[in-house]
This record gives sequence, C-alpha cells and structure tokens, in this order.
Amino acid sequence: MTDVNKAPLSGGRRPRAGGWTRFVTARPRLSLLVALVLTALAVLAGSGVADRLGSGGWEDPAAESTYATKALEREFPASEPNLLLLVDAGRASVDDPAVAAQARALAARLAKEPGVTGVGSYWQTAPAQAPALRAEDGHEALIAARVTGDESAMGRTLDRIAPHYRGTHGPVEVRIGGIVAVRHEMQTVIKEDLTRAELIALPITLVLLVMVFGSAVAALLPLGIGVVAILGTNAVLRGLTTFTDVSVFALNLTTALGLGLAIDYALFIVRRYREELSTGADPSTAVGTTLRTAGRTVLFSALTVAVSLAAMMIFPQYFLRSFAYAGIAVVLLAAAAALILLPAALILLGHRVNSLDLRRLFRRDRAPKPAEGGTAWARTAGLVMRRAPLFAPGTTALLVLLGLPFLGVRFGTADDRQLPSTAESHVVQQHLREGFPGSPGGGLEVLAEGRATDAQYAAYKQRMAALPEVVRVDGPLVKGETAYFTVQPRGEAVDDPAQRLVGDLRALDAPFATKVTGTAAVLVDTKHAIAERLPWAAGFIAVVTLLLVFLLTGSVLIPLQAVVLNALSLTAMFGAVVWVFQDGHLSGPLGFTSPGSIETTLPVLMFCVAFGLSMDYGVFLLSRIKEEYDRTGDHERAVRLGLQRTGGLITAAAVILAVVMVAIGTSRVTNTKMLGLGIALAVLMDAMVVRSLLVPAVMRLTGRATWWAPRGLRRFHERFGLSEGEQEAPRRDAGNGPAGLDEPELAAHPGGPRSV
Repeated sequence: MTDVNKAPLSGGRRPRAGGWTRFVTARPRLSLLVALVLTALAVLAGSGVADRLGSGGWEDPAAESTYATKALEREFPASEPNLLLLVDAGRASVDDPAVAAQARALAARLAKEPGVTGVGSYWQTAPAQAPALRAEDGHEALIAARVTGDESAMGRTLDRIAPHYRGTHGPVEVRIGGIVAVRHEMQTVIKEDLTRAELIALPITLVLLVMVFGSAVAALLPLGIGVVAILGTNAVLRGLTTFTDVSVFALNLTTALGLGLAIDYALFIVRRYREELSTGADPSTAVGTTLRTAGRTVLFSALTVAVSLAAMMIFPQYFLRSFAYAGIAVVLLAAAAALILLPAALILLGHRVNSLDLRRLFRRDRAPKPAEGGTAWARTAGLVMRRAPLFAPGTTALLVLLGLPFLGVRFGTADDRQLPSTAESHVVQQHLREGFPGSPGGGLEVLAEGRATDAQYAAYKQRMAALPEVVRVDGPLVKGETAYFTVQPRGEAVDDPAQRLVGDLRALDAPFATKVTGTAAVLVDTKHAIAERLPWAAGFIAVVTLLLVFLLTGSVLIPLQAVVLNALSLTAMFGAVVWVFQDGHLSGPLGFTSPGSIETTLPVLMFCVAFGLSMDYGVFLLSRIKEEYDRTGDHERAVRLGLQRTGGLITAAAVILAVVMVAIGTSRVTNTKMLGLGIALAVLMDAMVVRSLLVPAVMRLTGRATWWAPRGLRRFHERFGLSEGEQEAPRRDAGNGPAGLDEPELAAHPGGPRSV
C-alpha cells in the first residue's frame, strides 16, 4: 500500500501511481474474487459467534472481590447462589403444609439435576437465616441453588431445567431468577434486538444513501462495504473466544461501527471518485487520484479511530476489552474494504456508478451531478468566520451547559433492571427488592483464610457487628481452615453506606487473612480499577491523537484544537446520559427502568467510541482544509472551501451513523439503549455544531498562526508527514508561516494569529 500511506511532501513532487494503485486498477476482478472468497470464509468462521459470547465482564479479575468470589464458589457453593426459584403461594402462607411439601419436593428434584449444586430453601434453612428467604407478607419464599460451569454451560443447563420448574405446581406458582437467569435472558434479548436493529437500519440507510448520491448503484456500494466489515469482525470475535472472554455487547458495536464507518469511508471515496469523473478523468485515473487523496485520508482516519478504541485495552475488565477487540477489527476491516474492494468495484463500474439516478424521477430537466459542497456551506463558513468572536465562546458555553448534569453522576453496577420490566428474571428481582427483608443480593461476604479458633471467629464477628452500617452478621460457616461470614448492610446494595462498609470491613483487624466480596465490594473495586487506569487511557488517546494530527497537518496548534474540541463535542452526550438514564427523565417514552445510577464502565466505553468517531469527522474536514491551504496559502479561503466541500458529506455521514446508532438504541437492554442513543447524539452534535460552527470560528481566531510549527518539527513533518493534497504548494517554502515566513517573521507579520 505504498501509494496510500506515503503522502506527497509539501513542495514535493507529484506522486505517481504506486504498486497498490496499479494492482487495484489492473486486476479489479481478481481483487473482488479474492474478497468474495474471504467473505464467504468469514461467514463460516463467524457462525454461531453470539452463542460463545459472555454477558458479564464488569469485574476486575485481579481485585480482592474477584478472588473472594471464586474462593467462595469453590469452597462454599451454597454461599453464592446464582439461581433463584421464587415460590408464590398465592393467598396461602408459605408455611401452609401443602405449600411446604410442594416446595420441598421441588428443591429435592432440583438438587438431583446435573450441573446444579448447593440447593437450599426457606423450608430447609436454619432459623437464623430463614427470614431473608421469606417475603414480609408471608406469601412468597425462595429456593436457592448454584448452576456450575462456564457461562455457556450455565446457559445450557438453564435452558434444560427451566421449563420443568417454571409455572404452576399444585398450590404454588414458580418464577425463575438469579444472576444466571438475568445474564442468560440479557444475552437472548441482545441477540434478538440486534437482528431487529439491523432490519431497521439497513433499509433506512439505503434510502438515505440514495438521497445523498442520487444513484442507486452508488448507494449500494457503502452498504456492501459495511456488510463485509461486519462479517469479517464476527469471524475475528469467534476466533478470539478460543483464547479469551468476549462480551456479547460487543456485537452491537460491530454492527454500528461496521455500517457507520464503512459508509463514512465509502461516502468519502465515492464522492471524490465522482468528482474526478466530472472533470473528465477516465475511471482508472479517477481511482488513482482518489486513492492518493481520499484513500489516504480514510486510512489516516481509521488509524485515529482505532487508537481511541485501543485505549480500552488498558482496562482489566473484559467488557471494555471486548469493545476494543471488536472496534479495532471492524475499523480496520472497514478501511481495508473501502481501499481494496471499493476501488476495484469503481473501476469495473466506471461511469455506471451514476446509473439509476432516482432524482430524475423528480427533476427530469437536470442532469446528475456528483455530490459537491453547496453554496449554503460556503455562506455558513463565511458567516461563522465573520462573527467568530461570538460563535466561538457562544458555542463553547452551550456545550458546557449541556454537559453540566454529568457533575451529578452516580456510578453503580449492571443488574436485572437492564432488562425490560416484563422479563421474568427482572420480575423476580423486583419482588426481592420490594417484598423481602433487608437487601436481597446486596449482602457482603467476608472470606476468612487461615487457622482460627471458635473464640477468634466469635470476636471478629462481634467487631463486624459493631460497625455503624451493619444490620446483622451471619456465620461463620467453616470448612477446614476457610470460613465465611455474611454481613447485611443498611439500605440498598450499592449505595454510599454499603460502599463505606466495604472499606470499614477491609480495614478491620483480624487474626486471619480476610477478603470482602459482594455487590458493593465489586463496585468499589471496579471504580478503583477504572480510576487507576483512566489517566493512562486518556493520556494514550491524547498523545497518539496529537501525533497523528500533527503528521496530517504539520501544525502544533491544530492537534491541540482537535483534542479539546473533540472532548467538547461529547459534553452533550454525557449530560444527556445522566439526565435521561440516571435521573429517569423520558424513561416512559424510551421504555426502560432507571436504576438511579450509571454502570461504571459505560462512560469510558462511550468516551472512547465517540471520541474516535469525532476524530473521524475531524480528519475529513482538516485534510480538505490542509489540501486547500497547501494549494493556495490562503488560510481563510482554505477553511471556507474545506467546510464547503466536506460539510454536506460529514453531515450526511453523521446522520446515517446516527440512524444506525438509534436503531441499536431501540434495544430493550438499558445499557445498549444508552450506548446507541448517547453516541447518536454525540455524532450529531459533533457534525452539526462542532465541525460546522466551532472549528471554523476557532480557526478564524487563530488565523494563519494555526499552521505554525518550530523548524525541527517542520522538518520532521516534511520527512514523515501525511497529506491528502497532490499539488505542490506554490506559496509555501522552507518556512511554515504565511507565504513561507519563519517564526520571528510570523510574530511580526501583520496577518498574525488573529488576521487572515
């Protein structure tokens, strides 16, 4: 790919068609045939990938709570039940002899099921623990058990046994809940919702592409690239499941980015190709020019998006790492398909890329024209730059204001409330929250390891019970040199008192080694892991983004502007996430149950994805501005023409990607809904506010000093930098200031930082 990633230097020679361009233009049928074979293999390799993906992954595998949970599962299976049978006696009491007999029979049968262990129930439990398994009204009680194996094995066990226990059994009605049921139902719902999202997004996207291109033939090309990227990524994820855990939520990102980015890249390439055809170039020459210009920008854009997504590899949770796997794969595959398959298809289509122009049905007197920036964008750019001192601070203030609700964010864990209110496992957990004493599922388990006497256990239990946030302490249950206590905190399972209690328990002196786990402990450890690695992830994104944008522009200031303005474009998304999903506004129309908090890993995921997509659009705009500035040396004209020629394209791409994300946002799982709708909002704000208003206003205020760089960095850029433009820059020499001025001359030049 020498001609795609080796750009002409400022003031350098006009590039010739390199090996890659020659291959694509000389052997287009071979390229498409190879791609067709590889796609068919990807379909086979990626089949059944959803069944191998997990629905967890929010925990830090190296955390204290993770160690304690695994130890308890191994030594005391009954201490960590993940399957609950809610036994409803109707109007009778759970202590009624007929109800009790039926419940004991169900528990005895469940204990004989393969893959099920640690079965206990209200009717078989010690009196001290029995109240926690009985509803306060006396009409409901629980049978608890543990399903063993990995997530796939647990799902198969649940599918096998659930039909035999769910429903009416004599005097009782049974519903199935617990963590294993919640996760299995979540996995099933996500797969169903993903299929529905694809059925919604594809036809709407095709209609929008026809509106953008006019030609139905041109409109089908981006969809084909998107399908190839999605199928290829499914095969990659299927292969990764052999070596590591991958979250089922990553499938949603695969669909969204596969369609969205493939459409972005194809829009950019097809538009430039049609533009070259309109100047009289033959198809082969038009493809060569397109690859040297738009193709280079697509490759560069894919790298910037991949960098943002790669930052999630820094975090230990496999939920986040899964999105990095899926995101990097789909971005690189979308770019590869756009740079390999699309040029080959364009060569074969030639001028027929404009065939089936549906606009003729409505405008028969007008010949089809390639999508070029309209005068409306030029007028917008002119107005914004004339009023830059108003637009820059005004737009910034608006974005900051929209982000203010995020200051009140409360972090929590994903639970059954991610599911629809009618989902069986959600119904069971809601009954536990509302009708059972204490906070079912919210207890803390304290693992004790080491030799100890009964007196030492009793003294430690007494010290735990004396802590201010403790309602009661049960245990210990002892097995050899290992024991565990159950501590019931006041209030909700993950509220502030419960989290403080985790710290108090861990600070408590004991004559043996202790580890604390439970819902609140997992949340505390997850927050710690995120906070510890967040600066590294943010620093990685910032440093690599600064370097990549410098390689594109040769400017010191533009990379800083890009990072700051991209971050500003995300404020509305984060504000809306808190206002809507945490505080519960619009929960009725959007159809979700607000848990009163935001799952801890979601903001990190949304930041990485949305920042990468913002850079995608930023690169499209900056590359065209840079091309015009290299060609003319006129800063204001370059900004105006850059927005004129890419504003419509970026907006169209953003609208199409937003449609895909909104389709994902129709999911019945709250986290997926939040991800889809939040990123759709971020993409639209970036394209319609930041790229259209804030970027030209800021670049007008910084003037030609926008392009300044020290001599050493200028020489570095001249040697290694990338550029979309092909022309020799007639007004730039060894200097990097206006008309080739060096740094001292730039400072004294009348057209300095605030003059164009």
